Amino acid sequence: MAISAADVKKLREMTGAGPLECKKALEETNGDFKDAEKRLKEKGLAAVEKRSDRAANEGKIFVKARANTAALAEVTTETDFVARNPDFAALGEAITDTVLAKGYTDIQPDLTALVADLAAKIGENMNLKRIKLVKAEAGEYLAHYIHGDGAIGVVVKLGADKPETLEKDDLRDFAHNIALHIAAFSPSALDKTRLDPAFITEQTELFRKQMEQDESLRGKTPQVLEGILKGRMKKHLAEICLMDQSYVKDDSLTVSQALADCGKRLGDAVTVRDYVYFKVGQ
Repeated sequence: MAISAADVKKLREMTGAGPLECKKALEETNGDFKDAEKRLKEKGLAAVEKRSDRAANEGKIFVKARANTAALAEVTTETDFVARNPDFAALGEAITDTVLAKGYTDIQPDLTALVADLAAKIGENMNLKRIKLVKAEAGEYLAHYIHGDGAIGVVVKLGADKPETLEKDDLRDFAHNIALHIAAFSPSALDKTRLDPAFITEQTELFRKQMEQDESLRGKTPQVLEGILKGRMKKHLAEICLMDQSYVKDDSLTVSQALADCGKRLGDAVTVRDYVYFKVGQ
């Protein structure tokens, strides 16, 4: 049967495939749009498999919150051009919506199918790298923040003793600022108690070896050297632990001091319970 330009245009809008591929698919299926769409998807998915060894280093972090739950997802693709495509943004929305609706805590087949469908349509290798579901319990509040065009996404969980505190603008503004701080300073842990003991041991030994090679420390007593080592570790932990970092909105305060000030203003015990930090490619 004859395939019109309008038919080709309609199938292109349905699939995103090129005009020649659409015309050929319609000819092969005698104008059956559903069958033609299926064939194009099958061909596209096969092409995606062939492209799977190509690096997908660009992408975005997507964050969506609903009531007391937030979902994060990292989706990567080959080029920044595609990462800025509205269809790619819609894919991130669909993934986070599904994670929230179904309560997923790890990647499921229906999520990877969403990615495969868009990869087939656009013609680039794409991956759903990771997801995270964060829930706020009673007495907790979630804030989220996306940096720039989605290079970084953060969810932070604050807690308070009084439920009414969580409804106050001061608390919510502070939570937003803490999320912004985390995006800017990428802490390794909430505080030193959350760090892996093996990391602390490894870092201590690294500093010790650096000191052994430092000519300016030759002749120092073991007690002095131990004090220097402890000082270097304390400084390092303050740089990588959220609660000890200089607060982004006032560097004369640490985050823990800013938190204490917020609690005083609100007349309540306010705490940072946890956070999630996603960065593309990290």
